Amino acid sequence: MIEEEHLMTRNRTGGRFDLNEIAAAFPETAETMLLDTYLTDKPEASIRVFRIYRDVPPHYHTQCDEVLHVLSGEGTFWIGDPAAEAPFAPGHLLVFPRRAVHALPRILSSPVVFLAIDTPRRAPDDVVFINPAEGTPSGFIASI
Repeated sequence: MIEEEHLMTRNRTGGRFDLNEIAAAFPETAETMLLDTYLTDKPEASIRVFRIYRDVPPHYHTQCDEVLHVLSGEGTFWIGDPAAEAPFAPGHLLVFPRRAVHALPRILSSPVVFLAIDTPRRAPDDVVFINPAEGTPSGFIASI
């Protein structure tokens, strides 16, 4: 049964996924700010699990809306206005509309892992940093 679940995860079309097992499989360190793995991957939407390894500076996505469910960890985020910085914790849902500037400036407890639903699919290079010196698409995220 467990092998069957892994096959469904690998084929990226659907099925049942053990989010705790997937989250536990992320390595302790990464060269990019985030690592992700796709659970489903279609042009109209994708579902991913990703782990954040360092604070994420202000950025936005041009091609998709992003819905994040906090699976583990705690930190802070803001959307639109840095003065609106607020905490997040497991069970919280963060919604970032396309082109909305947002950031996760503080990791308070690790690992920070999210379930993400992107509509339409978020291409790995769809990230624009407000200050280009703070990040690049290639340094932002990698898939495992």
